[in-house]
Amino acid sequence: MMPVMYKSTESSECFDMRVTREQMQANRTRILDAAGWLFREKGFDAVSVAEVMKAAGLTHGGFYGHFESKDDLIAQAIAHIFSGGLQGPDDLNAYLDAYLSPLHRDSVAKGCPTAALIADVRRQTPAARLAMTAGFRSQIDRIASAIAETKSPNARRAAIGAWASLVGALVLARTVDDPTLSGEILEETRNWIGGKTGLSRGGEPAVAT
Repeated sequence: MMPVMYKSTESSECFDMRVTREQMQANRTRILDAAGWLFREKGFDAVSVAEVMKAAGLTHGGFYGHFESKDDLIAQAIAHIFSGGLQGPDDLNAYLDAYLSPLHRDSVAKGCPTAALIADVRRQTPAARLAMTAGFRSQIDRIASAIAETKSPNARRAAIGAWASLVGALVLARTVDDPTLSGEILEETRNWIGGKTGLSRGGEPAVAT
């Protein structure tokens, strides 16, 4: 009689469950990344769930395993984009230079969600507006923290002004059809923010104007 071999499946089952959870999270991130790119490039209404799933390399049927609806996806995609924002005070000068650069101006799909989506998000659900508001707050708080490092008075006021100027300049630079004027908008806004906040290129204090 051939002996019967018994083998516990506990460890393999745990491993399989762990891999499944990791793959689910990876797929979710792929969907959010794809949605973020497409929404910024085309706007919310012009992008379908099927288009997002195709861009993520996944089947349409898998969408509802991650999100309740397109509205849910929009809100979570906004939060996901902002989660990769400015890292800290030491990065602020580089952040200002990168934000007001021709490269950022021309990279709508991978650029600032505020500048790309600000006109559309007010028509979206409260959850989407809440996510955008949280993103605004996080950016203002980070900029204010960085400005405070320069001992500049009224750091929060300066941060709000800087953030509004950054977004407005980028929207204008993307809208005009004159490359020279577009570049001038970016350049002069960077100089103006440096003068108002004490943060000039290279990290040297600027003379307030």
